[in-house]
Amino acid sequence: MTLFFISIALLILGYVFYGPFVEKQAGIDPNLPTPQQRLNDGVDYVAISPARAFLIQFLNIAGVGPIFGPILGALYGPIALVWIVIGNVLGGALHDYFSGVMSLKEDGKSLPEIAGQYYNVVFKGIMLIFTAMLLFFVGVVFIMSPAGLLSNLSYFEGTIFGGNTFWVLVILGYYFLATLLPIDKIITKLYPVFGLLMIVMTTLIAGAILLEGPHLAQVNDVFSYFTNHADHDDLLTPNPDGLPVWPLLFLTITCGAISGFHSTQSPMIARCLTNEKYARPVFYGAMVCEGIVACVWALAGIAAFPGGYLELKAMIAQGGPGLVVNHIATSYLGVIGGVMAILAVAVFPITSGDTAFRSLRLTIMDAFKISQSVRNRLFLSVPILGIAYLMTFLDFSLIWRYFAFSNMLLSTSVLWLATKYLFDRGTFHWIVSLPAVVGTAVSVSYIMTDSIGFNFPEQYSNMIGVVTAVVCMIGLLKANKGRLIAA
Repeated sequence: MTLFFISIALLILGYVFYGPFVEKQAGIDPNLPTPQQRLNDGVDYVAISPARAFLIQFLNIAGVGPIFGPILGALYGPIALVWIVIGNVLGGALHDYFSGVMSLKEDGKSLPEIAGQYYNVVFKGIMLIFTAMLLFFVGVVFIMSPAGLLSNLSYFEGTIFGGNTFWVLVILGYYFLATLLPIDKIITKLYPVFGLLMIVMTTLIAGAILLEGPHLAQVNDVFSYFTNHADHDDLLTPNPDGLPVWPLLFLTITCGAISGFHSTQSPMIARCLTNEKYARPVFYGAMVCEGIVACVWALAGIAAFPGGYLELKAMIAQGGPGLVVNHIATSYLGVIGGVMAILAVAVFPITSGDTAFRSLRLTIMDAFKISQSVRNRLFLSVPILGIAYLMTFLDFSLIWRYFAFSNMLLSTSVLWLATKYLFDRGTFHWIVSLPAVVGTAVSVSYIMTDSIGFNFPEQYSNMIGVVTAVVCMIGLLKANKGRLIAA
């Protein structure tokens, strides 16, 4: 239990003390007009209060990411909590914050457009490809997962509602409306309520686990967990299937630690803020809040199963993380928990899927200078969602692996973009450049070793990743001409 409370405290302290230092480097000016004030169009540039903007941003970036990822990461033991805190404080919160700030400073533009200004057309093209790919995979994943859950509910057995195709089409229909309509018609009205629901559910689960969890002692000591429950002695591979912490844990738990998907959502909210001073509570704050959610579900994955990782692994094999959520919620919260579990694994992913497709529409239209007229939005949304429907017939696990890799790769690209932003300003860019170096090593190591990449042996993949990171660090030092702090 001690490790959990330390983790939550570090996340909060990171926002309170590290956040202002980061904000100072970003050059926030409360007196400057925001894109919303200068470019109000009634569609995407619509004024939103900071509290509402926070809840929308929180729900957009969260979905089921900080629930499912930490549950899967719990198979690695308490080190999952360690990664969430380190990743969030030193990487994820800064990633989300600067993706929002850079968009605020550049008329609410999408990140690929900003990349073209700060670097060159090649980097812009690379970021555009990875951004579009990630957004599309997020959208497809969040069609398939809630449709599968809803079609398997016992309430709908034997009815038209029990068919997977029915729910796929219903979700696609909603995505079409949410992608096409102005942001204040659906998203700003419903999402703050769902954001509050996630916070309430997380608080109740945390309280119940801390009061009743049968396995809390195992959360306190990272290494004893490996010794007592792993079927091998190598502390670098504590997963019961022998999967290594490096780099797989970093891609298993992204939401809550660091996720490139978040940078695709930030411009949407950056177009709606009425003052630059709200950037830290909205972007930085939402990510810290997501980190807390992730810690709660990592705690639940570890502490809610008396049989340890074997019991957790068996339940995941039976019905995936969604079944684990349902088991934990109903076991500790009863009927209310069951209702919340259905909302968590059905409604929350839908709220991420629709904003993913909306962000994809914004990104493509920004890149090709297409006006946001109703006709253009319609012509773009229909083929995108049509292709997404066809993708739902493919293997879910394959799509998920591509999603995980593109997620980490995009977050690393955004950190490099933030490095250039701070470097040009002459401020302390190392707060983002060093995490960018680590992210590069993780991304390269993963694609080198995974079956969707080059499938190299683990030792060679890790070596290539480290060498790539070293080359990046040498490039940084050369660019700084030996300076540790930019003048």
